[in-house]
Amino acid sequence: MDVKKLKWCCKQSAGLKIDTPNDNLAKEYLQSAEETLSILQDIKGKSNMWLATTKYYCEYFSIYALLQKIGIKCEIHDCTIEIAKLLEEIQVIPNGYSKKLEEDKEQAFQETIQFNRWFWAKEVKELNEYLKKQSEIKNSIMEEDKNGDKS
Repeated sequence: MDVKKLKWCCKQSAGLKIDTPNDNLAKEYLQSAEETLSILQDIKGKSNMWLATTKYYCEYFSIYALLQKIGIKCEIHDCTIEIAKLLEEIQVIPNGYSKKLEEDKEQAFQETIQFNRWFWAKEVKELNEYLKKQSEIKNSIMEEDKNGDKS
């Protein structure tokens, strides 16, 4: 995590903001991630550009669902990645999520993207595991909220 970047993000009008936690938006973003994963499987082999972009947004939506759940709003993708790095450091999300998100963001926005076709079966499996873990984290936080456990 880069403290200078986080400070910069906090100063931006669309950057990091503390907001009221929003279970409904968290649920919608997680649902969007799941829908995006389904679309990802449908476009496999049809368009590498859309495949890369869809993959990135699947990951982004799942992280953003968690941010909504804990009351963080951010409309700048690089800032969302920085806050994901912080969440890794404090062990809210597993190590490596922010790096994967950052790498996939860069890959999605390249003009030409080349993927090996055999690689995608593994990637879809990883995305399924990624979304499952994000859902478990969100559910764990929701359970703590329900039980009044603030520790």
